[in-house]
Amino acid sequence: MMAAMARPASRAPLPRRVALVVFPDFQALDAAGPLEVFSAASLAWQQATGSTTPAYALELVARAAGPVATSAGYGLLAQRGLAQLRVPLDTLVVAGGLGTARAVADRALIGWLRRQAPRARRVASVCTGAFLLAEAGLLDGLRVTTHWQACELLQRRYPRLRVEPDCIYVREGRIWTSAGVTSGMDLALALVEEDLGRDVALAVAQRLVLYLKRPGGQSQFSAQLAAQRAAREPLRELQAWIAEHPAEDLSVAALARRAGMSPRNFARVFAREVGRTPARFVEEARVEHARRRLEAGEDGIDAVAAACGFGSAETLRRAFLRVLRVAPAAYRNRFRSTRAA
Repeated sequence: MMAAMARPASRAPLPRRVALVVFPDFQALDAAGPLEVFSAASLAWQQATGSTTPAYALELVARAAGPVATSAGYGLLAQRGLAQLRVPLDTLVVAGGLGTARAVADRALIGWLRRQAPRARRVASVCTGAFLLAEAGLLDGLRVTTHWQACELLQRRYPRLRVEPDCIYVREGRIWTSAGVTSGMDLALALVEEDLGRDVALAVAQRLVLYLKRPGGQSQFSAQLAAQRAAREPLRELQAWIAEHPAEDLSVAALARRAGMSPRNFARVFAREVGRTPARFVEEARVEHARRRLEAGEDGIDAVAAACGFGSAETLRRAFLRVLRVAPAAYRNRFRSTRAA
């Protein structure tokens, strides 16, 4: 199917020049993730068409050429400084990370974005890179997103924006913004699909073991990752036991007995140490277990509901909508269609 493709889905000339802007203490995955997607797309495009011209020409750029420290402590090499970058660009992408607060105050960087972004065919941000685009006045009046932990701050600091806290990425014309860290790869896949078509984007998703279109939104992050670990050893052990035994009686009374506490004291201590009530933690753990079963097997919704302690398919459906913002049938079908393709 891919071999029959004759031209890119988008008419922009090849190779498309993509510049990804970084700054000290940026998040490495904000840059490396999207760049890997574009690189894999170039390879898939050339294999599909027999072209010797890559689909993308990629550059990592910063205020000055040379090593730029990531928030993890190691450096990545910026090939060019902003002053040396040839413009206009096809695609301009801005990374995020712990250094965003200082980067927003970098008047030279913000001024460069304000001048050059309007000249690019499209502009995108990954994670908290949205703050830099907002500071440059490029997002006024637009729907945008960023890392779920920074959405409230972005809305408060830039009230003219319409922040969507539950989206993996948002497109408003030529402006794209993505949620936290790895969602930059989701955004890059969407850009590849727009440029080169679904077949190439699907080949990239398969090569990098990604969803072509991830179901749900930012609310789908793992309950086991979202919940903090309790300080007390019995509660930490109980959290692990809940995750491994979703079909057991996980009522407050039953869990309190297992923890050797009264139900009232257990509920109070658990909520204080874990950051959510026992009932909420149990629901999220069961949804997490059901999600994995839907991805891995062919069990029906009723069987999954019973195996994960929900009792009925309707109870499972309501829990999925609360936690993941997607119905279990839609989640399973999306995963099946991606795997089958």
